[in-house]
Amino acid sequence: MLESIKERFYKDKIMAKKIALVDDEPNILLSLEFLIERAGYDVQTASDGDAALALVESWQPDMLILDVNMPKRDGFEVCQSLRANPNFKDLKIIMLTAKGREVEREKGLAIGADDYVTKPFSTQEIIDKVKALLEN
Repeated sequence: MLESIKERFYKDKIMAKKIALVDDEPNILLSLEFLIERAGYDVQTASDGDAALALVESWQPDMLILDVNMPKRDGFEVCQSLRANPNFKDLKIIMLTAKGREVEREKGLAIGADDYVTKPFSTQEIIDKVKALLEN
């Protein structure tokens, strides 16, 4: 009985889609990590642009949820760098920002983001966007 529970847990973990979260605000990172894991996804986090690129390279996630304003490299630079690499052509990218101006949204989408969410955001909105992008 215990063995089958363990097998199911590890099978679910192996089959779960992988999402990398990148934000320099620890509270946002922690709350998103909790919510996305609760929705059944495997999550890894980073807190700056350089760490984001390293995480994507080493872990090969299915999705990247990426803050725009971060130290070292901003989200636009990270997104542009990943989109220039053919190895990440299938990586889904959602950009998060406190900048709600239309020009930033258009820039994010123009450089290759699949979606763009402004802060503050509803947690259900993020989960809905994640599911829509990963399950299509």
